[in-house]
Amino acid sequence: MLKYKNVLVAVDGSKEAEWAFKKSVQIAKRNEAALNLVHVIDTRSFAAIEAYDRSIAERATKYGNDLLDEYKKEAEAAGVKQVNSFVEYGSPKVVIPKDVAKQVEADLIICGATGLNAMERFLIGSVSEHITRAANCDVLIVRTDEAAE
Repeated sequence: MLKYKNVLVAVDGSKEAEWAFKKSVQIAKRNEAALNLVHVIDTRSFAAIEAYDRSIAERATKYGNDLLDEYKKEAEAAGVKQVNSFVEYGSPKVVIPKDVAKQVEADLIICGATGLNAMERFLIGSVSEHITRAANCDVLIVRTDEAAE
């Protein structure tokens, strides 16, 4: 039977990312895999604003660390033996499949489906779509809050 060893889940605070996290916990437990949590701060989104408010980067980092701490506690309480967490900076589309996935030797990347409308997908594309195209391992895009059986 094939087993995953290193599961990587991308979380951003959205409900879809929370569903992805919950499924990743179950998959990591079933496979006795390491669970790697990543929160990517998209520096492009606040570069212009930061000129006026330098605390934005600090607040974004604190939010990411707090989010990961809560998820790590929840995963450990659920029985996942090895949980690692990373706050990264840059474009999530690139950082998740190229940098973090290689760093943790991910054999499965899990992320939530985006809530973009058709025009937004056309103009910028979704993070999950880019991860699917760029990853060198299996990718699970979570669309529902139904627990994995």
